Amino acid sequence: MAAEFFIPKLGQTVEEVTIVKWLVKDGQKIGIGDAIMEVETDKAVFPVESTDKGYIHIGPYKDGEVVPVLTVVAIIGKEGDQFEAKGTVATVEELETTASEASKPEAAIQEKPAPGEDQGNVFASPRARKLANEKSVNLVQVTPTGGGGVRVAERDVLSYLSTVPKATPVAQRVATAEGVDLSGVTGTGPGGRIVKEDVQRVIKPAPITLLPEVEVANRIQLKGVRGIIAERMGVSVHTTARVTFMMEMDATELVAMRNRLKDKVAEAWGFAPGYNDLLAKIVAAALRKYPYMNARLTPDAIEHLSHINIGLAVDTERGLLVPVIRDTDRKSLHQFGEEFRELVERARLGRSLPEDLSGGTFTITNLGMHDIDGFTPVINLPEAAILGVGRITAKPVVRNGEIVVRQMWTLSLVFDHRLVDGAPAARFFQFIKQLVEEPYLLLAE
Repeated sequence: MAAEFFIPKLGQTVEEVTIVKWLVKDGQKIGIGDAIMEVETDKAVFPVESTDKGYIHIGPYKDGEVVPVLTVVAIIGKEGDQFEAKGTVATVEELETTASEASKPEAAIQEKPAPGEDQGNVFASPRARKLANEKSVNLVQVTPTGGGGVRVAERDVLSYLSTVPKATPVAQRVATAEGVDLSGVTGTGPGGRIVKEDVQRVIKPAPITLLPEVEVANRIQLKGVRGIIAERMGVSVHTTARVTFMMEMDATELVAMRNRLKDKVAEAWGFAPGYNDLLAKIVAAALRKYPYMNARLTPDAIEHLSHINIGLAVDTERGLLVPVIRDTDRKSLHQFGEEFRELVERARLGRSLPEDLSGGTFTITNLGMHDIDGFTPVINLPEAAILGVGRITAKPVVRNGEIVVRQMWTLSLVFDHRLVDGAPAARFFQFIKQLVEEPYLLLAE
């Protein structure tokens, strides 16, 4: 019997992919692990490998076509078989079987049903199903992690509930009746709560004002990375209570230390440690000392996070990406630098893995190389804060009553006032300043 070859789920937020190109020909003999096709998500281009062996028979899917994840795009069987689409999306039972055989299990997902639709076909544990019934959760909307990524566990329902926005009872009834997903609704009520008017605006959006007739030189579709950036930045600006602190720091000692490190280790390491590397280690030390900045906001709580995962914004041809270096505080400068450069290379080649760009707890974004002195970056939700980095420039300053030239550095801390107050955030920022100006203190941490 021929095996179905489908598009795997490449990350929890990926709902569809673009077929970049087929790497095999229709009817070609293939083996397990052979690269069959390349697909593009909103973050990167991924090869999709075969989980079976035999002759592949490709369906009516062409290069450049957008298809939902789990779409069956080919079959793998005997030489004389022909592709027949039994369904657009692989069933849960098929995914359970495939996951046990595949080297990389993928999460199962089905198209979201209308409110009230039967969810008995979803593969879930009894505890997960009981909790979902108690909380009126549609299991189809929950990302599974149990059973190799195909079964909804109780922890998955709890995780889903932690991300569901708060809404008034009237708003919930209106949303259910009209089939509106509250996760895509911005609340304007007290504390960001979704009210009836917010749901009604989604059902009946405000009339579009016609734009004046002017000649358009270029049109960029809001899709892929650009679309994700537009959506997330808009949500961040409209939901966070942003406060910005800006501070000028004397980076003379840091510059001297970096130059000495460059001379001593660049040849052995294969790269020269940069200011991003040093600053990431400084920020990690500050987050360890002030853990309330290493936090995120859920609908009913502020969560202080155990791991310090620093994300550094990277400009790529496909848009802004944020590779994440996990447990930065536990890595040496050498380890951090190697991992950071590897992630940046993958990001710029469009080869980032889903885990490369997720799980961050604090973000650093540097525009100093573009002669920017200071700026106010947008918080990378659900994180509590982001650090903007300007250029280091020589300036005349007063030291001990005399005018001297020092290497000055402007940093900006943008934080969400819902999670942390001004004075605690200022103490965190002040500690960063202390480590920038006296970097040898890192050895005391």
